[in-house]
Formats: sequence, structure tokens, C-alpha cells
Amino acid sequence: MQLRYVFTELRTGLRRNLSMHLAVILTLFVSLSLAGVGILIQREADLANKSLGNELKILVNLCIDDDPSNNPNCAGGEVTAEQQQRIETEVKANDEVRSFRFISKEEGFENAKESGAIPETAYTGPNPVVTVESWPAGYWVTLKNPEKADGIISALEGLDGVSVIKDEREALGQIFGIMKVLKYGSWIGSGFLLLAALLQVTNTIRLAALARRREIGIMRLVGASTLYIALPFLLESLVTAIIGVGLAAGALAAFQYWGIEKGLAEHVQFLPWVDWGDYTQTLIGGFPLGIVFLGPALTLIPTLLLTRKYVKV
Repeated sequence: MQLRYVFTELRTGLRRNLSMHLAVILTLFVSLSLAGVGILIQREADLANKSLGNELKILVNLCIDDDPSNNPNCAGGEVTAEQQQRIETEVKANDEVRSFRFISKEEGFENAKESGAIPETAYTGPNPVVTVESWPAGYWVTLKNPEKADGIISALEGLDGVSVIKDEREALGQIFGIMKVLKYGSWIGSGFLLLAALLQVTNTIRLAALARRREIGIMRLVGASTLYIALPFLLESLVTAIIGVGLAAGALAAFQYWGIEKGLAEHVQFLPWVDWGDYTQTLIGGFPLGIVFLGPALTLIPTLLLTRKYVKV
């Protein structure tokens, strides 16, 4: 009998404030979707940083005879053993360097052929344009912090024997920059919308409580418990939260399937991409809070507080 009354009140409340509940559901849907996208982008940035972090290096090419760079450092011809020793000493002593590796002419030439950096016609035939002898030796320098390389670059660029310093961070850094903008943009947008959802929940509960003030007064006179009086309000909030979370989870699933797997992952293959495990973590993750917990928290907590304030149960 008591449960029947609670569910009757729940249906009445949902029907009576249908437009406001719909507004709360739509706001929750959009804000939780944006929050979920922000979490997915955060996880994607972590994956990319883990995968490409080692690629954020600088390449120091050493001089060869008739160096094509026309760098004054190569005026003496191919790098000498003394010049190379000085370069290696500078690299070892620099605080920005985590590690470095010497790449011989032969290894650099083979790597360039395998990666397609030089076309096959350039190194085959009776008079190849590119040979092992014309390929520069060099150093791959891995940084402690990919954002800090000014010290090592300035220390090397003026040394005799250094031809060209290639900063591999310039291309990859743009990818991380775009991810950072998207991540913070989605978080800021979802933050404003979550605040709007919170205010809408507050107004909905306040109006619902005021509309039932007389019924609640009668219930208090006959000795109804606090939980029994507040239960219909809590169930209304829970229903709106479940629908909002369900819609947001569906939108994120569509984003994961059509946006990531069938879109970006098929066209940009050098980056690892978030998968369905990351999607599940976005729904139920602990920190940041997954949207399955965030949605009900946004509706139930203000409902608990406001029922006490407006109906004095």
C-alpha cells in the first residue's frame, strides 16, 4: 500500500512537471556527453604521450664533405673525431638530455631506406644520387622534458661539425596542442552545462515541493517518516538522472564507434586510439568521476538538501 502510494506520487510528479523534467534530462544529456568527451580526450592524450613520448627527440646531423646545408660549422669538411668528441661531451653534460644514441652513416642510410624517406630511384642504379658516404651520421637525443630543448639546441648549434639540428617536436607538438585545446574546451563547456543542470534540478524540486506542501503537511500530521515523504522526490530525480545518463552513454558510444573507430583511427594510423575499455572507464571511472555516478550525484544531492529546506521534513 505504501509503495503503491510512492509510485503513484512519482507518476504524478513526473507528469505534473514534465516540461521541467525534460529540460533537466536534455541539459544532463548534453553536459554529461561533453564531460565524457573530455574524459576520452584526456585518455587519448595519455595514450599518445605514452606512445609518442619517445619520438619527441631532436636529431643532430653531423657534417659531411660538401655538406648541402652550407652551415659555417661544416667549413672544414666532414666532422673530425675531435669535433665529434666535443659534441658528445656537450650532449652528455646537458641537464635537458635523458639519453642519446649515435647513428652511423650506414644505420641512418638503412633507416631512411626502410622508412621511405628517400625514394628507391635515388639510391639504386649505376650512379645513385644518395649513397652511404653522402648520408650524415648523427645523434638521436631524447629529452627529459619534451617541452624543454632550448638549452641543448643552443649548446650544439654553434659547434664545429654540427650540420643540422632537426626538432621532431614541432610536428608532433601540434597534435598535443590540439588535444589540449579540445580537452579543456569540452571540460569548460560541460562545466557550465552541469551548473545549468544543477540549477534546473534545484528549481524543479523547489516547485514540486511547494505544489505538494498541503499533502506533505497532512502526511506529517499522520506520522509519516522523513524518508517516506522525501522518497517520491528522490525517485523523480533518479529517473531523470538515469534517462540523462542513458542518452549520454549512447551518444558517447556513437562517438566512439563512428568518430574514433570508423573515422579517426582509419585515417590517422600512427597514433594509438582509445578503445571500448576506455569508453567503459569513461562511464564508471573513479577519477575523474564517470558519468554513471556523476549524473545521479547532480540530481540526488540537491534533492536531498532542498526537500529539507522547502518542505521541512
